[in-house]
Amino acid sequence: MPVDLVIRGGTIVDGTGQPGFRGDVAVEGERIVAISDHVDGRTTLEAEGCVVAPGFIDIHTHYDAQVFWDPGLTPSCWHGVTTVVAGNCGFSLAPLRRAHRDLMIETLQNVEDMLPDTLRAGVQWDAFETFGEYLDAVEDRGVRINFGGFVGHTAVRLYVLGEEASERAATASELEAMRSVVADAIGAGALGFATSSSASHKGPAGRPVASRLGDLTELLSLVEPLREANRGVIEMLPGERVQIPDVYVVQRESRRPVTWTPMLVMPGFPHEEYLRANDKARRAGQNVWAQTAVRPTVFQENLKNPFTLTRLPALAQLTGASDEHRATMYGDPQWRSKLHQDLEQAVRPIDWDLTTISLSPRHPEYVGHSLKAVAEQRSSAPLDAMLDVALEDGLDTRFAVPIANYDPVAVAPLLTAEGVLLGLGDGGAHVSQLCDSCFPTTLLGTWCRDRRAISLEQAVHKLTGEPADFLGLRERGRIAMGQAADICVFDPTTVDSGPLTRVRDFPGDGERLVAAESAGIRHVLVNGTPIRTEYAESRLTARPGRVLRSS
Repeated sequence: MPVDLVIRGGTIVDGTGQPGFRGDVAVEGERIVAISDHVDGRTTLEAEGCVVAPGFIDIHTHYDAQVFWDPGLTPSCWHGVTTVVAGNCGFSLAPLRRAHRDLMIETLQNVEDMLPDTLRAGVQWDAFETFGEYLDAVEDRGVRINFGGFVGHTAVRLYVLGEEASERAATASELEAMRSVVADAIGAGALGFATSSSASHKGPAGRPVASRLGDLTELLSLVEPLREANRGVIEMLPGERVQIPDVYVVQRESRRPVTWTPMLVMPGFPHEEYLRANDKARRAGQNVWAQTAVRPTVFQENLKNPFTLTRLPALAQLTGASDEHRATMYGDPQWRSKLHQDLEQAVRPIDWDLTTISLSPRHPEYVGHSLKAVAEQRSSAPLDAMLDVALEDGLDTRFAVPIANYDPVAVAPLLTAEGVLLGLGDGGAHVSQLCDSCFPTTLLGTWCRDRRAISLEQAVHKLTGEPADFLGLRERGRIAMGQAADICVFDPTTVDSGPLTRVRDFPGDGERLVAAESAGIRHVLVNGTPIRTEYAESRLTARPGRVLRSS
């Protein structure tokens, strides 16, 4: 008897890291039911000359809000991604009380560059309060690809402590209440718990996000429910109160898999030293994983919300300020003098040779040029040139600021390292500043085919089987009988992320960068249903995705 669907004639790279082999993949309903030389199907998708791989898994996204108005979670689904995990860095939308919605919106605006008008118009706020209700609300609306999420430390703190969550330590009774909230979330299906202690994460009025007020003792208490349930993973961004050595304490005490970010190549960050320490912990039996980015981390930011530059105190003090106040300060000689001093004392200075202008309404002749070159043309210091051009553009100038992973020689070893997960795509966040959720096609095209820094089989494994194993998704990440039919068919000779373009397609007239023209992605199936084929327009309307819950 013919099966529902057959993917015929491709090279199967099954997600295990083993060599590929030629064959047909048979799908019945939502499952892979056969892998053989020839299978008859009522529908046939040709894969001649292509790789048949498991659908890609993106473990580091911030699609918590976008999922309500964009069930495809674009651009991820256009690049072969069939599963995403939201709630990273502690910024889940739930649990959330009605009284704290504005605080959450302002937090996401400052930390993740999400526009308040977009959030207010796009999120179905009245549909949830608890984390379980949030997952139910997403499930009720439907998703095109599979969606799971971490319960976030900042959300949990805000839920229990309210406006004081960003001001003080928790009392013993509050800590017990937070533990209960985390336990409820894990019981409702959260894939884990996420937190951030990074000094770069500033909320309303420039105050620390709530999770930064939690110390190691608090964190160890909040992950106890994961150990007790023997479920879920932990995602950490170390920084102030909780530092990188504490990652290993958390893993040892929780007995749960831990991933920490960022493992990046950038000035002032001894990534090789941290990688050696991570390797040592893994050899000792600890289930701990660093996380790196596939694409160079380059923020296209303006001075209305200079996210990466708020490491300079003078700019950090303007967090949450109006555009009018910012413009006044940018033109003030005394404030500029303070900013110059901050820059001179910065651990990680701005590289003016690499920082370029990517958009300038008043000065299109500057686009593509470094700020060092622009400053020379204007006979000024690069910092003054940045401020002056921004003021002349009404603060609409976009500066391309490289942050990390722009040295391919240094980055290549991280992509193949044991104990390093590929992530940090940040889909759903910083949407007007970067678009790195297209990283799977960058890995397969740039790193695998063009640079030959990673084999095809290992690249597929890093995108599929490895993150599935880390997350405990036993039915995904492999091409094997009985597995969920999440499948990506791509042409290895043409696969590519394509260009980034700026569009306005979010609620509230929200602007974003997208990689909408991926090349080489021939077919994508989610739970046995094609969401993209070579025969149909890529934005098919089916919603076969599942809300993935821990078990």
